[in-house]
Formats: sequence, structure tokens, C-alpha cells
Amino acid sequence: MAKARALDRRRKSVRNIRKITRTMELIATARFKKAMDRSVAARDYTKHLAKILENIASVGAEVVHPLLEIRPTHKTAVLVLTGNRGLCGGYNSNVVRQAVALLGQWKSEQVPAHVSASGKRGISALRFRGVDLAEKYTSFEDKPEFAAVAPIGKAYLEAYAAGTIDRLDVVYTKFHSIAKQVAITETLLPLAPPNASVGGQASQRASDEYDFYPSAESILEEIL
Repeated sequence: MAKARALDRRRKSVRNIRKITRTMELIATARFKKAMDRSVAARDYTKHLAKILENIASVGAEVVHPLLEIRPTHKTAVLVLTGNRGLCGGYNSNVVRQAVALLGQWKSEQVPAHVSASGKRGISALRFRGVDLAEKYTSFEDKPEFAAVAPIGKAYLEAYAAGTIDRLDVVYTKFHSIAKQVAITETLLPLAPPNASVGGQASQRASDEYDFYPSAESILEEIL
């Protein structure tokens, strides 16, 4: 009789665990769907905005702006973007690994790096690896507001324009599809086209395709 009661309790426990895990699965699926929809919706916008900036930057001598100035890297800034939570596969660890490799590269070239990190997981992992963090951000959740992010971007733009930093690299996870998310390093400053060092080829192509009114400089200033 006691055995039967024990088995009954165990069956109830298994059913309860099944209900809990099923609920967790539904919540996780809903959250992932929302995050994926936001990523896909923003991808086209950021892609076209980056293309506009590239085209303006590609007109070469027609545009004079401090953020387009390419100079030797004597001091760099690195911003690492991770999450506040774990249990998400290699999302955080891959970004941290990419950031550590980048910092190792700058260290080997004897270039000091001003490192900032967003996300509790990335902050703790980088500190564990002995990385000195200048700024730490933990208040950004799934959908950060522009008003909260804007001061950070403004600080980087001002630092680059003033010559305090010569380069800004951002390490983050780029979403390609449900099955593929890759940790990458993207250089945001200077705002130079990918083939800026090749010569006037990109400049000629952009000039042939677009007329900038009232001027390329004013459009670039407005976008930034």
C-alpha cells in the first residue's frame, strides 16, 4: 500500500514537472519570436542606413567630416554587447571569446584599448579574465529605448572627433537566421567605406549614382 502511494506521488511529481517545463517552453518560444521579429524588422532599416552612410562617405573629397578621417590607431575603444541573463547557449560566451581575441590583438600591437561592456554576463566574464572595464551597462533589456542609448553613442562620437580615440569596434552577435547567429566585430568609427584605401573607385561609383542635396556634408550631419 505504501509503495502504491509512493508511486502515485512520483507520477504526480512527473506530471507537475512536465507542466512546468511545457510552460517554460511556451514562454521561451514567445520571447524568442518577439526578439526575432524585432531583429528582422530592424535589419532592413540598419542595412539601408549603413548603405546611405557608405555612399556619402564614398564621395571622398566632396565630403569633409571629422568622423570620416582615417588616422593611425594610437588608442582604440571596444564596446562589448552581451545579455543580462544566461541559459542561451553560446550567445554570451561567443561574444566574450571574440572580444578577448580582439583585445589580445590590440595588446600585441601595443595599442591601449578603452573597453566598455553591456550585459551582466559579459561584464562578469570579462572581469574574470582580467579585463579592465571603463564603463559597465546593465540596465538594457530586450528593447532598449533610444533616449537611454543616445548618450553612449554621443560620447563615442565626441571622443573620436576630439582625437581621444582613433577607432571604435563593437563586438556583438549578428542574427542571420534561427539556426545561425554569429559573434562578430564591426568597426563603427571611422565612418569609412570598406574600400577606402583602394583609391577613387568607390567615390566615382557613388558620385555617378547619387546627387546629394543640399550637400553630402549636411545629409551626413543630419543622419549622425
